[in-house]
Amino acid sequence: MSTIPPSALQSAQPPTVPQGFNSKQPGKVTLYPLSNYTFGVKETQPEEDPSVIARLKRLEEHFSEHGMRRTCEGILVCHEHNHPHILMLQIANAFFKLPGDYLRPEDDEEEGFKLRLDERLAPVGRIGEGEEAGDWEIGECLAQWWRPNFETFMYPFIPAHVTRPKECKKLYFIHLPKTKVLSVPKNMKLLAVPLFELYDNTARYGPQLSAIPHLLSRYNFEFVNEDGNVVAMTPGVGPPDGYVPKTKVLAGDDTDMKEENGTL
Repeated sequence: MSTIPPSALQSAQPPTVPQGFNSKQPGKVTLYPLSNYTFGVKETQPEEDPSVIARLKRLEEHFSEHGMRRTCEGILVCHEHNHPHILMLQIANAFFKLPGDYLRPEDDEEEGFKLRLDERLAPVGRIGEGEEAGDWEIGECLAQWWRPNFETFMYPFIPAHVTRPKECKKLYFIHLPKTKVLSVPKNMKLLAVPLFELYDNTARYGPQLSAIPHLLSRYNFEFVNEDGNVVAMTPGVGPPDGYVPKTKVLAGDDTDMKEENGTL
């Protein structure tokens, strides 16, 4: 069987390397492959409110007693074939959300956020051996969304006529380590959604989640393989021929890991 000599794989015209173009950008972010992470399930976590009306009523009671509600959610990023994927939850095969939740009135912001991440994603039992509680690296706050009234609408700004917003939701970049064990409640799914799928897809994911590719565009990514070697970096190389990024179900809702077919 003949082999192709390395010289035959080289371009006849070497690329022209431009001047540096990274001024004022944050440091590069290392992304590890999806296959580095272990996923499991744990006990069901039922929704606190049976309806949207009940949820808004509880928000009103919270505001009356404690003031503006503080909510923190995490953007957890890994890669599949050198394309960034976001880990997010799906509830009732319809509703998508990032890991996290509202803080208790007495909670410190970061420590309270770590507790909320543990509630959603920390493993239990034998699968959690070696995992420490609150072991999350909280990165930059990438966005703030504001709820001006006791309504479902949130905005990435405070409307001019609003002086007492009812809720502020912050989205933080969570730096995932090389390996980690994650478990999702049995009544939810943990998905790995490619940026390609989120971008400009408000009809499916809503304005907050579909804006994530914009929020992450400020970073230069370094893609590492299972052996710890850097295999690509921004602008990097493309995926294998014929590969199209698709959402993957990682755990939960009594399903096996599979690629979604767009009919969730």
